[in-house]
Amino acid sequence: MRKIFFLCCFIIFSAAYSQNTMSVSSPNGDLTLKVLIKDGTAFYSVTYKGGIVLEDSPLGLITNAGDFTTDMNFVNSTTAKVEETYHQTKIKQSQVNYNANTLNCVFSNAKQQKIAVLFQVSNNNIAFRYELPAWGDTKVCVVSEEKTGFKFPSSTTTFLSPMMRPMTGFARTAPSYESGYEADAPLSKTTSSEGYVFPGLFNLANKAWVLLSETGVSSLYTASHLSAYKNGIYTVEYPNPKQNNGFGSSGAQISLPGVTPWRTITVGETLKPIVETTIPFDVVKPLYKPSQEYKMGRGSWSWIIWQDNSMNYEDQVKYIDLAAAMKFEYILIDAWWDDRIGYDKMKELIKYAKSKNVEVFLWYNSNGTVNDAFQTPLNKMNTAIARKNELKWLKEAGVKGLKVDFFGGDKQETMKLYEDILSDANDYGLMIVFHGATLPRGWEKMYPNFVGSEAVVASEMLIFSQDVREKEAYFASLHPFIRNAVGSMEFGGVLLNKYLNKGNTKGQERLTTDAFQLATAVLFQNPVQMFGLTPNNLVDVPAFELDFLRNVPTTWNETVFIDGYPGKYSVLARRHGQKWYVAGVNAEKTAKELKIKLPMLAGQSISMYNDKADKETYTTNLKVSKNGQLSITIQPNGGFVITN
Repeated sequence: MRKIFFLCCFIIFSAAYSQNTMSVSSPNGDLTLKVLIKDGTAFYSVTYKGGIVLEDSPLGLITNAGDFTTDMNFVNSTTAKVEETYHQTKIKQSQVNYNANTLNCVFSNAKQQKIAVLFQVSNNNIAFRYELPAWGDTKVCVVSEEKTGFKFPSSTTTFLSPMMRPMTGFARTAPSYESGYEADAPLSKTTSSEGYVFPGLFNLANKAWVLLSETGVSSLYTASHLSAYKNGIYTVEYPNPKQNNGFGSSGAQISLPGVTPWRTITVGETLKPIVETTIPFDVVKPLYKPSQEYKMGRGSWSWIIWQDNSMNYEDQVKYIDLAAAMKFEYILIDAWWDDRIGYDKMKELIKYAKSKNVEVFLWYNSNGTVNDAFQTPLNKMNTAIARKNELKWLKEAGVKGLKVDFFGGDKQETMKLYEDILSDANDYGLMIVFHGATLPRGWEKMYPNFVGSEAVVASEMLIFSQDVREKEAYFASLHPFIRNAVGSMEFGGVLLNKYLNKGNTKGQERLTTDAFQLATAVLFQNPVQMFGLTPNNLVDVPAFELDFLRNVPTTWNETVFIDGYPGKYSVLARRHGQKWYVAGVNAEKTAKELKIKLPMLAGQSISMYNDKADKETYTTNLKVSKNGQLSITIQPNGGFVITN
């Protein structure tokens, strides 16, 4: 249960105010946030264990009913404590205890209109949002701009991914959160004209790590991102007006009283709090109840390697048989199925899959009006009448989930489309995966049938780009610390063909090892995973690799950071029930020799999957020392997995 205790004693909550300065600290006292008024503008600052994390950074909104960025005055503040325990099977930790101290600051502007900022500070996390009351007869407003800023010390380096320019890329579907990251860039280099997507990671001269993001975005608001670095600061920036082919406001239209999404700041001396944070889910609530119990799992997927030509009845039968042989729960049947297989034959295919204990996900194009994506089914998800008619057919046919693609925008109009698809699909017992999509912002908890988003340079780019193939290990070493730290990531990985095409004899050569691919099944977290295996892998891949994939879970009770540095290497441990999986990858050009501490496996016998110096993947049995320490070597572009 969630309990909120309102107390006035600042000693208990480490909160205080003096004149125009207020502060609140985390339960353990390490993380402190201060709020002040300076020259009519509200600012906040953050310290961690006494060290500066954020210098005075501005607060404020501009609405069509009032300006809350200048001539601001402090009115009052209240403090409280939040305690919540919740269970969530779709994120990195299944049982979460959230404890935070809060500070609610009320300000007024020159027109005597009030606005509040609610801060919640837990041991390594800050979440805050604006709360707007009704102002007299004003019951609605449009928030056109947000001045929330993040002012880091000048020695900070960044790990950021640029926001894509609107109406560019394939069929003018950008932005789709599919740009790469630059590691350890100085602040002065982060000058992208479109800004940077959430989340963003920052290294404060090796004294602290900071992860910025947002959560709680629904149909009631726009999604946002980081601006370019200007005048020593990043600010929260709303979508480019050119998104959605110029249709829809870039701001947020809200009823009053109303609230903004949460801005989140995760802080740690090491990367452990970054990797293990649950703040995107701690501060949001479910928006509706699940219509049924949804089953997570793994799936086969023909399109990723066999591409469009595989969209025929015969090839899909082969992939159903592959899923059955691998004990996978699902098959994803991708674009063009309506044209090349047809609705009637699809019913037969679904029936065949069920006979093999395999359930079906079907692909849909989200577009109808906002870009040029042409793959079908088209015009089935973008309007309420068409969508509900289609969902009714899908339920009757026995489909279990949809992959909906090609959104390309962060405006409130698009957020509403995401929510409408999710809500309607839940009414028909259907799970939803989004591709060509934005970052999920707390959606695993908010929407019970949401089971993942792409929002990353995913496996399809390994097929299409030599540059991405060369950087596969580099990107993989980043994701646990940035993209996958804040939300589920449907990557579509584990590609075991030597060449990433149907012939598997020449062409797009895979540059990572088999052990690397196995490691990503654990390293990348998503409750429904569509793996890139092909039917030929049943005979051309070592049996021990297939046996591993037959048993690897997709849901986790616990996630623990072990070692790593973004852009170089990453090692995580995840627990499913009583079984631990430890996975690591190496993005550097030489072998990485590590001594890792695994107290959860101390004294236990383990199985290890690793690479020899010639990149051949092997398995062996070992015993971890009683002190839990284990020496391991990871080959370049290689990886390893340990299980007990």
